[in-house]
Amino acid sequence: MKHRFWKTLSLLLIALTALPAPSWATGYTQTKYPIVLVHGLLGFDSLGPVDYFYGIASALQSGGAKVYVTTVSAANSTEVRGEQLLTQVQQILAATGAAKVNLIGHSHGGPTSRYVASVRPDLVASVSSVGGVNKGSAVADVLIGAVPDVTYTVANAVAGLISFLSGSPTLPQDSVAAAQSLSTAGTAAFNSRHPEGVPTTACGEGDYQVNGVYYFSWSGAQPYTNFFDISDPVLALTSLAFNGAKNDGLVSSCSSHLGHVIRDDYAMNHLDEVNQMIGITNLFETSPVTIFRQQANRLQGLGL
Repeated sequence: MKHRFWKTLSLLLIALTALPAPSWATGYTQTKYPIVLVHGLLGFDSLGPVDYFYGIASALQSGGAKVYVTTVSAANSTEVRGEQLLTQVQQILAATGAAKVNLIGHSHGGPTSRYVASVRPDLVASVSSVGGVNKGSAVADVLIGAVPDVTYTVANAVAGLISFLSGSPTLPQDSVAAAQSLSTAGTAAFNSRHPEGVPTTACGEGDYQVNGVYYFSWSGAQPYTNFFDISDPVLALTSLAFNGAKNDGLVSSCSSHLGHVIRDDYAMNHLDEVNQMIGITNLFETSPVTIFRQQANRLQGLGL
């Protein structure tokens, strides 16, 4: 009887060790290469106590990841933002001694990250696009044709203020260039120069790996998710620009596709994807923080 008990216990322990580590386990997010977070349009690293990637960097760090949050122009073209990001990536590599980084970009941060991976694939292990504007935004298309020049002037002032408050007052701002980069025509031109990971079909997947760089994406598809979030009514309004196509309020699900599409239908809007506003997201959906942790663990599994 004792022999059978110990044999059963041994088999149970072997089975338990074969299971994947739970998301709270030490080392769950410990990637080989540093994780670099890249903000979107009118974004920042932090404004006072509010992080753009709200609670995400600390959650990744708690599982063992080395995490860096970059700051690029709040509003500018993808190429300008991309060159700014490239400089910061080189600084991170010099400081850490790492050979590569894992880039995770939200919204305009997606194409910004793709630019770096395209021009310097030797420095990038992976690009993860979160609600990325990879084939343009109908909202940007509407704004280009409807917004007067004075609005862009105001937008530049807002972008400059955001950069100032986040500690990067010298970054150039160009809202017109940003809008053009995020438009359907602008992203098509960008994709012709930097096609890595972009689907060749309207709503398919792109290459999972190009020039040694792995490509991933995920996004939400529910513009209004929480009554207490003051940004939700705005995103519900902007979602009308998509004429019924699945979207997160600013980017259509199909446009967000890049490389391996993890999911494009989370019950999240564009700000929920990075745990904004200040963590007020859909109570009935997986936490955005958990999704970032799962992606870090996925990268770990690939040896990245």
